[in-house]
Formats: sequence, C-alpha cells, structure tokens
Amino acid sequence: MKLNEVKDNNGATKNSKRVGRGIGSGTGKTSGSGHKGQKARSGVSINGFEGGQMPIHRRLPKRGFTNIFRKNYVEVNLGRMQSAIDSGKLDAGKPVDAAALVSAGVISKARDGVRILAKGELKAKKLEIHAAGASKAAIAAIEAAGGKVVIPTASAE
Repeated sequence: MKLNEVKDNNGATKNSKRVGRGIGSGTGKTSGSGHKGQKARSGVSINGFEGGQMPIHRRLPKRGFTNIFRKNYVEVNLGRMQSAIDSGKLDAGKPVDAAALVSAGVISKARDGVRILAKGELKAKKLEIHAAGASKAAIAAIEAAGGKVVIPTASAE
C-alpha cells in the first residue's frame, strides 16, 4: 500500500449537492427552495412550529426545577485509587485528599469535593482519606483494609 493509494471506503463520503448550477442539474434556478416566501430566504428556521397546532413543548406540562445550591461531587472508586497507588502516582503513606488526587491524575478537577465509592478492591494498608463524602460500603472496605476515612462534619445551621 502506498500513500498515494490511500482512500476512503466506498460510501464513506458523500459529495455535497451543488445548487444553482443550471436547469439540467435538477437544482438550478431556485436551488431546491421553491418560489418566494419565508422558507425560500436564507437564515430562516421555524423549529417547533406545527402548522398552527399547539406545539409539543407547550402541550406538555412543566415539571421540576434546578436546585442552584446542589453540590457537584467528583466520584472516585476504590479500584481507581488502588491502581494509582500501584503505579506510584499516589503515596499511601500520606493522607489522600482532593489535591493529592488531582496531582496524581486520578481526577482532573476537585469541583465541590470528592466522594468515595466502593467499586473495586483496596489493598493499601493504613490509608487515610480526606473526602467530602463516602458510601457506607466504601467506608467499610477502607476500614477493613486498616485505613480510615475523614469526612468534615457539616456545621449545624
């Protein structure tokens, strides 16, 4: 195989429709837009218009709301943490917090905090994890391995 012989598979690409190129092409003169009117002009979109029938976005009821105070946690599984420890990116001797996870490349951004989930297996002994939250199964697995989870208690309001 040579570089000048490389090409797409048959049917992988489709030629664009060349409009306004004479009557014989089938898309000449009005370029497939018909005659006059709003839809013959450029920059027109009548999305959601159903010919005068009540549009679906108005027929359906509104429901729910967006909670602006919701916390957006990053979820980290125990198995992902163990693989970072095995590869030497995460030091099991030091406390593991959001900053350590970011520098190890386990998470890209800390957001509103880290929540530990129990998927995977943790073999590291005496691992101290500082997180915004953790599932009951994750806490049990960490304590079974001899480590501990430190979760800051929310101040009473």
